[in-house]
Amino acid sequence: MRKCLFLFLSAAMLFTLSACGAGEKAEKGKIVVAGKKFTEQVILTHLLAEYLKANTDLDVEVEDSLGGAFMLQQAMEKGDVDLYVEYTGTGYLNILKNKYDPSKTPEEIYEETKKQYKEKFNIAWLKPLGFNNTYALAMRKELADKLGVKTYSDLAKKSDQLVFGSDAEFFERSDGYDGLVETYGFKFKKTTNIDPDLQYEAAKNGDIDVITAYTTDARIKKYHLVVLKDDKHYFPPYHAVPIIRQEALDANPGLEKVLNKLEGVLTDEKMMELNAQVNMEGKSPKQVAIDFLKAEGLID
Repeated sequence: MRKCLFLFLSAAMLFTLSACGAGEKAEKGKIVVAGKKFTEQVILTHLLAEYLKANTDLDVEVEDSLGGAFMLQQAMEKGDVDLYVEYTGTGYLNILKNKYDPSKTPEEIYEETKKQYKEKFNIAWLKPLGFNNTYALAMRKELADKLGVKTYSDLAKKSDQLVFGSDAEFFERSDGYDGLVETYGFKFKKTTNIDPDLQYEAAKNGDIDVITAYTTDARIKKYHLVVLKDDKHYFPPYHAVPIIRQEALDANPGLEKVLNKLEGVLTDEKMMELNAQVNMEGKSPKQVAIDFLKAEGLID
């Protein structure tokens, strides 16, 4: 009986060790580029992929619109995904579970996030792309003016009259809805879950009064929405940064240097324009990414 138990435990340990090591090795000459499921991220996925296709000999596989931050993190840890663009605030608060200190600079948030990802996950944060796409509460300008709402604190006083909408991930995030309510004391009449790419039109049409907009989304201007002031500094900086499994860098020498040439290539305004080309002009995210790379002289 003891021998059987020993064999069972040994087999279980071997399985556990094998499972822990599964997916960690990277295939030389191949890379899987992925992204989240909203317009900006789809553009960035193709931007990275097309850039690598043109500037390396790598076999580049694309998995756009894969899911949210938690799904992508799991895919990275398993080795199913090698590279995608993450945001500093998301990594620092949601993945690493740190508490946000508003006194920290964006550079300090980036450096701490980079250090902890390397230590905990063996994932490298590369050079920032140059723009900050933070969350912001937005509403119809006409409604905001009527209620006299300019700040989140102003909104809290009127929240029991209003409907709040956001995507599923925001209601689950540590820097999401619950913390926002705790900080400002919101008591919305109703909350609703909505796709992040549908919320702007819903706000414009009056189906939802308050949404969690992305500050680089051109539909804020198009639909005459107003971004309210986060007067208690609830939301941290969300600087966009390519992150990659260290195993993929080790398997492909020189890859980090190539990717870091994208440092600072995008500003808030440039990213807003790229988003607008997809959401307002109907262009494909892949073509928008290719056109941008060509215009910047990053691909031929």
